[in-house]
Amino acid sequence: MPFQAAFARLCKLFYSQVARLSWGLLLCLMVLHCVVTYLGLARFETGEILQKIDFFYFYTTTVFTIGYGDIAPKTPGGRLFVSLWLQPGGVVMFAAGITKFVQTLSTLWRQRMRGEASYEELSGHIVILGWSGDLTRRMVDEIRADRHSVHREIVLCAHQEMENPLPDLVKFVRGTTLVDENLHLRAGVAQAHTIIVFGEDDGETLTAGLAAAALNQSAHHVAYFRDKASAKLYKAHCKKSEAVVSVGVEMVVRAAQDPGSSRVIHDLLSSVEGQFEVSLQVPAHLPPMRYDDLLLALKRDHAVTLIGVAGNAYDAQIHLNAEGSRMVQPGDVLYLIAPRRVDAAEIKWP
Repeated sequence: MPFQAAFARLCKLFYSQVARLSWGLLLCLMVLHCVVTYLGLARFETGEILQKIDFFYFYTTTVFTIGYGDIAPKTPGGRLFVSLWLQPGGVVMFAAGITKFVQTLSTLWRQRMRGEASYEELSGHIVILGWSGDLTRRMVDEIRADRHSVHREIVLCAHQEMENPLPDLVKFVRGTTLVDENLHLRAGVAQAHTIIVFGEDDGETLTAGLAAAALNQSAHHVAYFRDKASAKLYKAHCKKSEAVVSVGVEMVVRAAQDPGSSRVIHDLLSSVEGQFEVSLQVPAHLPPMRYDDLLLALKRDHAVTLIGVAGNAYDAQIHLNAEGSRMVQPGDVLYLIAPRRVDAAEIKWP
């Protein structure tokens, strides 16, 4: 038992000393050990063991404890030097290198789990500002279920004391607040394709959304609010954004008045189950088209139902179930019910 305790203390001491070493210093020690080994062998040996490639081969197989034995010192002095210097020092260098490598990997993994890593190099990704437990989990599942977004990286930002709650699905960044500039920089907000803001309350959502918009005005911004007044204030300052207001009460009333309505709305919103609502922009090179001609062509050729049209995705009024004679213009945004996401290039335009 005393021997085991002493050995355990020795291992802990060795690990702590290696952990303090920088990679640069460790590499310098390895090079120094290699050079001293060559100079020492040169005093006792001649022949192939001193040839550059052969020496490197002999040195590495000895240090990595493989020791093929096809190249070995021939003289008593050379063998003694290898026994007293190369083999003990090589084992120490090898153990130190492995320990440092494992410690570095462990540190990087812990940093990523704690949200201390930086993803400034990302671009075209999705940033989610705010963690709301199961609601955020469902949000990530919906994003991953949509084939249009499945290949985009997702960076989740939070300010709670926590580790990455979805390590196999998202990258994680943690800061003091959701408006922390350092948090936004490490999450790559400036290069993001889509920014979703889902704070713990409307005040947090509003401030985080405004901070993100100040850093990246070209991304597609979406923010969730419980109150219409906060959503209106957000839209007033962020023109190219969507403010989603909770429709819980409206859904309850609709389900009470029209049984089954909640299931219809659920299927339209979900990327996981049933049909879902998608949008696409009419290509700029097409001529104007009648709404009813487009509705029939989409249903006939693509099994897609046209439900509305708008001048753009942000400020223009959406015309749901528009009149058949309405002219759909190039650049308009169409809203469809489809079994999967469709792109403008797939459509057989009438």
